[in-house]
Amino acid sequence: MAKFLLADDSEFVRFEISEILKEMGHEVCLAEDGGEGFRLAKSHDDFDFILSDFNMPVWDGLKMIENIRTLEPYKHTPVGMLTTESSRNLKMRGRELGISVWYIKPLDKELFKKTLTMVLEGLNDVG
Repeated sequence: MAKFLLADDSEFVRFEISEILKEMGHEVCLAEDGGEGFRLAKSHDDFDFILSDFNMPVWDGLKMIENIRTLEPYKHTPVGMLTTESSRNLKMRGRELGISVWYIKPLDKELFKKTLTMVLEGLNDVG
């Protein structure tokens, strides 16, 4: 079981993704925007994976991740971006911040689960 931070301004997406993660046996902490996501990361040091939308109020997903990366516990935590955005420049900026998986909405549930499982198994192999 892993502990996820999920930041998305869409209540529907937060519900949909959190239900998938819970079905997989994971714990989920929800944020409605990038600022709240950063505050949650700052007040908890035990998230195993961060999932974020790009387009959110307060801070977009990249700004949230950039700030979370300044926190010692999250310098190397896996990050997935959930978004409708797919521009090459945006993805390159995401890679610079260590975003390892870029999920394009609408989400393919089975592919999402398979990808998360592979990333988490990779973490277990290292740790």
